[in-house]
Amino acid sequence: MRSLPLRPLLLPLFLIFFGASHCRADECDQLPKPSVTLKRLDAHPILNNTYSYKELTHLGAAGVRKGTQVLGLTRGTAIAQFETSIPLYIDRTGRWECASPQIIVSYGFNPMTISIAREFPEGSCAYKEIHQHELRHVSTYLTHLASIEKDLAETLAQRFNTEKPWRGPAGQTQTQLQRELKERWLPYIQREINRGDEAQERIDTAEEYARVANACNGEIRKRIQ
Repeated sequence: MRSLPLRPLLLPLFLIFFGASHCRADECDQLPKPSVTLKRLDAHPILNNTYSYKELTHLGAAGVRKGTQVLGLTRGTAIAQFETSIPLYIDRTGRWECASPQIIVSYGFNPMTISIAREFPEGSCAYKEIHQHELRHVSTYLTHLASIEKDLAETLAQRFNTEKPWRGPAGQTQTQLQRELKERWLPYIQREINRGDEAQERIDTAEEYARVANACNGEIRKRIQ
């Protein structure tokens, strides 16, 4: 069983002033080129054995069929973080600026927790069966994150890896960038991450639930009855 909502996170922007002189072409060209770098976060699941299967069933109720007992639950938070700095020049009048956004985009799951019902002690056959099922969810999520990395990187690069700095009214770059990241790029990353839900649903089939419940010579079914 899995439960992984998305928590978007916008980090502060840092403005780096190179000087307050005329915003001539040669001065603006001294700025570094705008750039974006994509980083995939590595998830290291934490094991939790404190919940009973009834508590896990309640926690995972939204994602299971009615009457299903949840024996293990993978929970986590999918995040997208934007860390930015903006080297810029402002002209002598203070009316115009040229700026070069430097953006680092981090995405992935943090934290991620695998919970296994406390009725099944670590080392038991039942524990191993449930744990292996949850590890399939973890592996599927991480595989999906890796599969979308190339498209994410190329799409972001097309927008932000430009040859020339941004030019416009002074004080507008930070506001413009924050709005664009929040309104365009966070939803885009969220949609790409959510595309992995179909693969997760193929794991939590009625047949798989029945197989786990009947594993270990009926040990699991006896405990939940």
